[in-house]
Amino acid sequence: MQFKVKSTLTVLAAAVLLVACGKKEEAAAPAVAPATPAAAVVKIGHVGPTSGAIAHLGKDNENGARMAIEELNAAGVTIDGKKVTLELMAEDDAADPKQGTAVAQKLVDAKVSGVIGHLNSGTTIPASKIYSDAGIPQISPSATNPKYTRQGFKTAFRVVADDTQLGSALGKYAVGTLKGKSIAVIDDRTAYGQGVAEEFTKAVEGAGGKVVAKEFTTDKATDFNSILTTIKGKKPDVVFFGGMDAVAGPMLKQMKSLGIKAKFMGGDGICSTELVKLGGDAIADDQVFCAEAGGVEGEAKVGMDEFKAKFKAKFNTDVQVYAPYVYDSVKIMVAAMVKANSSDPAKYLPVLAATTDYKGVTGPISFDEKGDIKNGALTLKTVRAGKLETIAVIR
Repeated sequence: MQFKVKSTLTVLAAAVLLVACGKKEEAAAPAVAPATPAAAVVKIGHVGPTSGAIAHLGKDNENGARMAIEELNAAGVTIDGKKVTLELMAEDDAADPKQGTAVAQKLVDAKVSGVIGHLNSGTTIPASKIYSDAGIPQISPSATNPKYTRQGFKTAFRVVADDTQLGSALGKYAVGTLKGKSIAVIDDRTAYGQGVAEEFTKAVEGAGGKVVAKEFTTDKATDFNSILTTIKGKKPDVVFFGGMDAVAGPMLKQMKSLGIKAKFMGGDGICSTELVKLGGDAIADDQVFCAEAGGVEGEAKVGMDEFKAKFKAKFNTDVQVYAPYVYDSVKIMVAAMVKANSSDPAKYLPVLAATTDYKGVTGPISFDEKGDIKNGALTLKTVRAGKLETIAVIR
């Protein structure tokens, strides 16, 4: 019994000694500096078709967003006195309206502060209601159907001219400059393709031209011999296609094989470097005419040329069409957050809406009461020697 008591006392003494030593070591340890608080993360969504037939256009847009985000983070962004890190949440809608609304909801659930996109009118319009219901600002760099900004949504903006301007300019050009007396019109039944074809038709008829055929296909079609054979019988001077380059390229090849020598026209959907590749030797000089829903001239062209050179150096590919407009859209959105001292959509939305003469690589940007760009430009182009060349920038 006595032995047990002594053993217990010995153990207790050892324990006390260990605790004491530990405290001394603790006291001697150098103080650890408090961790620097991590910069707040501001999420910005981007949506475009990065799979499917027009994935090259979607990737072009996404790269424009990525370039802007990386530049802003490198320069440092401070909102309300706090440094923030911008995070790009890039989603693929495959140019499909159902997938477009699904990824829109995904971005809303992820609590993004804003969204750049979508690329196509057919995905942009249904997605816009989801963003509107959530109060999240959306800037489309390329959707041209007028309906997008005519739904009464305060969250919807676009930085390019719409189909009313696009189709109207092309229709007048077809009759007035190309001297088209008989004109055939084809559309791909999408919101974009059908919309721009309708505006083109109105402009042709308004300018005194005659539409001798109206045909349609789909945005996934590859065989156009039936509709082109019908059109050939009408002997048109001009064939207009409302749709995208992935369809227009094969269509041009089939026109050549059928001996249709008419001028070929389209909107911004065909105004890409990819069309030249897809059409190949089926495209004769000054046969294809298109309009990009945007454009710069004079001194402003220097900034655009610099952007294209930086883009090529970074991604090892040329700009397709709308990467510069995506780039400007991201920077406009972040500039509104900085000015509003908040990335909270409800707080910076009024500042974004009041954007006046933002100096972008695509030119000065201001929004009207609908969210459309004021005094939007159009760039008329043609293909010569296997390259897209600018004919004129008009407003």
